[in-house]
Order: sequence, then structure tokens, then C-alpha cells
Amino acid sequence: MATNTSDADPAEADAYEALEERTKQLSYLGDARGTLAWDQRVMMPEGGAPARGKQLSALSTVHHDLLTADEVGAWLDELADRDLDDDQRVVVRELRRQYERSDRVPSDLVAELTETQSDAQQIWEDAKADADFSQFAPILEDLRDIQVERAEHIDPDADPYEVMFEDGEPYLPLERVEEIFDTLRAEFVPLIEDLKASDAAFESPFDGEYDDDTQMALCREVVDRLGYDWNRGRLDTAPHPFMVGPQFDARITTRFAADDPLGAVMSTVHEFGHASYQHGLPDDQYGLPLGQSRSSGVHESQSRFWENHVARTEAFWEYATPIVNEHLDADADARDVYEAVNRIYPENKIRVEADELTYHMHIILRADVEKAFVGGDVDVDEIPGRWNDLMEEYLGVRPEDDAEGCLQDIHWTGGFASFQNYTVGSVLAAQLDATMREDLDVDGLVREGEFDPIREWLTEHVHGHGQRYTTDELVEVATGEPLTADYFVAYAREKFGELYDL
Repeated sequence: MATNTSDADPAEADAYEALEERTKQLSYLGDARGTLAWDQRVMMPEGGAPARGKQLSALSTVHHDLLTADEVGAWLDELADRDLDDDQRVVVRELRRQYERSDRVPSDLVAELTETQSDAQQIWEDAKADADFSQFAPILEDLRDIQVERAEHIDPDADPYEVMFEDGEPYLPLERVEEIFDTLRAEFVPLIEDLKASDAAFESPFDGEYDDDTQMALCREVVDRLGYDWNRGRLDTAPHPFMVGPQFDARITTRFAADDPLGAVMSTVHEFGHASYQHGLPDDQYGLPLGQSRSSGVHESQSRFWENHVARTEAFWEYATPIVNEHLDADADARDVYEAVNRIYPENKIRVEADELTYHMHIILRADVEKAFVGGDVDVDEIPGRWNDLMEEYLGVRPEDDAEGCLQDIHWTGGFASFQNYTVGSVLAAQLDATMREDLDVDGLVREGEFDPIREWLTEHVHGHGQRYTTDELVEVATGEPLTADYFVAYAREKFGELYDL
């Protein structure tokens, strides 16, 4: 959007224009770093890791130096008392927050953190392949120490873990998220016990093994039907599925298991949800806060919406089962597929393969472990034992090895205090779903394969706002009330009660 400066003081106009241009430069550097990170996890030969770490570190250093340059502080000071329009206030607010947090962190610490994170990704992959946490422990401890030092620079009076949480969710207090955790723990633990005691039995619609090419063709068609913009994205494989990129290049990844084609479909739809958020951001605001997603939790609400409130519905499988049957040369029944993708697996040990209910016990487990580790209450070599004990306590199962346990997620190579946002996303997705159903016949549209109105509703109510609103404000604008776990609890009780004859 062009800035109208005809009536403004020239010095002030120049200050805003300079700040806006710097904001764009920072965004472009971040996107370039994201593309390099995508290449590292998807295409780069294993031997490229040392060079890639240096490249990513250099980009992060340049980004940090441009963000914390003296002139940025001067521009922000000049604009502090200026009468800005709404769009300009968003730019200033968001860059001020980034500036104030980053200006307190030395650039050499930023470079050290980035290079260590890059090195840690390959070490994690090797350690997971060998199921040997001891290979990963030293660099994980280094990451923790660097992240704590960074947090203490940002706010020496705050709990470092809370400072880390604010990196991904700047406008949602950790205390409120922990209250949501308490609600879900109280509601879901007994519900899961009731489901485990049910006599309901489910068919396994696909018992064969399916090669990667077959599953890739299936996944491509599913997200194509959902409306994925191939001109602005691509689908590849990665050890841990993810999405990266801005609205013009939102790339998704998935992974395959020969005996679980439905798992690949659900994983791909999940990442499609992330990409749909990016594709829904305003093109003309690229590089500015109004063209960027709000937060990790809001982003996760979009992936969880498409995965759980579209692709796990009976209406979706009435539409999609013929597509799956064609690709897998099968003759599955839609109801059987619906039941299969919604069956709970309390004995499952892998977060990304967990069902909707037990999934949140996996999240709580991780938050408990990492918060204790960051706070110094758990030593690095105690993590595997603590992890296994909590998994047994929360889920009644114990990992066979470190690959099944504390090495299953890559997230700690990128930072701490991010797992909570998966649950925030599920809670918000249910709230958005309930609101959308007041405006649209969601099941009817899904049953007919008409997904455009659903994407358009989400773009109008969520994507199109970019970072105009804080998280709380965006939730109220989109749904008419603050974030609450009530809709997620009601949704889970209704759906699983019907499935399990409670």
C-alpha cells in the first residue's frame, strides 16, 4: 500500500518511509533464510551442512544488524508521537517489538545461535537414526544455554522460558495457555479412559503396503482438490513434515510409511492448512506486517482446521474415499475410512501419529520436560528418563528407545517453548469451526468437494488481516469472543461419543 505523505512533515514522512523500507528488507532476508532452511531439510546433500550453517548464520547476522541499527531506533523515536494511520501503526508496532527484543541481544550471540541450530539439525537426524540421545545431548545443552542467555538479554527480570514462548506467541500470555492445558487435562483424561473402555470396534480399510510414488500421487491429488496453488508452492518429502515460505512460495512437505497411506494424507492436509494461510495473506502487503501471519498458534489453527475439521469429518470421506480407492486400488467403505482416521491410539508413542485427544498429552509431556530443562531442574542426561516416565504416566506406554522417545521431534534444534502452540491451534480451530458453521453449510460443501467458500471464509476472517490485530483481538474479530477451550471440548465429546457409543 502506498503511503500518503502529502500533508506530513518531510522529516517525519522520511522516517516512516525509511522504517517501512527497512521492514521489507528484513522480511525478504527472513524469507531467503527460510528457503535455505527448506533446501537443507529437503534437497541439500548431507555434506553441505557445514557451509549451510555459515550461510544461515551470515543471513541472521545481517538481519540482526539491520534490525538493531541506530537509525531504526531513531526512526521509531521520531514516530512515537506522530499521528499515524491504522496501517502505519501496525508497521510501527510490530517493528518496535522486534527492535526492542533484538536490540538487547549481541549480534555475535545471534550468529552463534544460528550456526549452532544449523549444526544441531544434522546431529539430531544422525542421533535419531541411531536411536542414541547421547549424540544429541551436548549440542542440546549448548542450545539451551545460548537460548537462556538470549532470553536474559531480552528481559533479565522475566522467566527465560516465558521470554522464549513470546518469540512465537507474542500476545498470548503463557499463563493463559497453561490454564487451557488444565481444562483439557481435566476433560480429556477421563474421556480417553471412557473411550478405551468402549466395546466399539473399527475396520482397517487398507491392509497392504504402498510405495512412495503411489502415496505421493494420492497426496498431490488430495491437496489439489482442496485448492492448493501449485503456481505458488510444491510438495516434497522430509524427515519431519513442515511448511515454509511467504504467500508467493508456500512449500509443503510430507512423509510416507508403506503401511499407513492415510497417515500421509492427513500429514499433507495439515501442511496444506499452513500453506493456505500463507496463500491467503494480502499480496500487496508482502514484506510488511499486514502481509504476514499473526503467530504460531494462529498458524497452527489453520493446519488443524483443515486436518481435523475438514479431513477428519465423515462428509470428507464420503467425498474422498473414491479418490483414495482409485490410487490404492482398493474398495474401502467411506464410514470405515472415517472411523479409521478418528480412532484413538492411547498406546501410540509418536506425537505426529497421535489422534486428536491423546495428542495433547504428548504436548503437555514436552512442555513439562523442556520447561524443567530450561529452568535447570532437569539435567540434559536426565531427559530420556524423564520423558519415558511422563509418557508412561500420561499415556500408559513407554518408548522402546530414544528415537521413539525424546529424539522424535526436531523442534528443540530451533528453540524451546513452541509445542504449546499446537494445542492453542487445536483450540482455536474448533472455535473457528463453530463460528463458520453459523455462516456456511460446512459438511454440505465438503461432501460436494466445494472447498472455495471455506478457504474464502478463512481468508476474510483470519488470513486477510495479517498482523493487524493482536492474537486476542484477532480471535474476537473472527469468532466474536475470546479464546476458549469450550468449543474444542464440546466438539471432542460429541464426535468421539458418537464414534465410541458413549
